[in-house]
Amino acid sequence: MKIWWALNIVWLFIFAAGAIFIGVRDVDFAGVVQTPEVRMVSFIILGILFLFVVLFQLMLLIFIHFVRKGTTNTTAKTTRLS
Repeated sequence: MKIWWALNIVWLFIFAAGAIFIGVRDVDFAGVVQTPEVRMVSFIILGILFLFVVLFQLMLLIFIHFVRKGTTNTTAKTTRLS
């Protein structure tokens, strides 16, 4: 579970760095000047990506929780029967 929290912190730093990068840049890599409207679109795209990552991690966490719970209960049941 420590790996899980470490990966969450890494994701948080990646998204924070992306948000800071979008907020402070004056011109993007294509040479387009960043107006408030273009920055807002960039933030919305970053937010949608963030939501996808959060939903995937929640589904993975629920899956891991049920797999651990299922293996623990199976082991406990076989121990009682023996």
